[in-house]
Amino acid sequence: MSETPKTDHAYDGIEEYDNPLPGWWKWLFVATIVICPFYWMYYQTGQRTVASQFEGAMAENSRLKFQEIGDLQPDEVTLATYLQKENWVKFGKSVFATHCTSCHGAKGEGKVGPNLTDEAFKHIRTLPDIAKVIEKGANNGAMPAWGHRLQMNEIVLVSVYVASLRGTNIEGGKPAEGQEIPAWPEPPSDAVTEDATEDSGEAEPAEGA
Repeated sequence: MSETPKTDHAYDGIEEYDNPLPGWWKWLFVATIVICPFYWMYYQTGQRTVASQFEGAMAENSRLKFQEIGDLQPDEVTLATYLQKENWVKFGKSVFATHCTSCHGAKGEGKVGPNLTDEAFKHIRTLPDIAKVIEKGANNGAMPAWGHRLQMNEIVLVSVYVASLRGTNIEGGKPAEGQEIPAWPEPPSDAVTEDATEDSGEAEPAEGA
């Protein structure tokens, strides 16, 4: 049996054996390098990340809830009607908490974005303008467009929540910006009657939706 080869150097009398890595180990290393790009593409596409799975689950949750109300449109009557529906205002609040607080504050008091709790508005003159600004953005991108990230029902309901903040005048909020506008329109009388029965059901999604 031949003696195991040694390297040709020694330190303080300590010698090092020259045992090469097994061939299978080297090929395994090469295989991992070859496979990595394909695995990365597999992982990044098809809802496999935790973030994408969470977004998918929340989208499905919203879809199930929206079966009750169908497809909403951001018109004045719809917005004024849902402004009276407390359970759907709460749903809009959850959308606001997820996407809007970094700029507008947890209670709409304003940070980078304007205060939403006073009577003055920069880009809004009518109730439907809220949904328009959320969907398409404003001020050359300072207010980003959310139309590609939120469903129209979410845009309508978060608009309703934003409208509900008007006049709450949160203490410590940013100074008013823009100009005061007329009060929001009253909802149709039949919508108020229906709301008395519909609000008994829960529509608020899980925290962080």
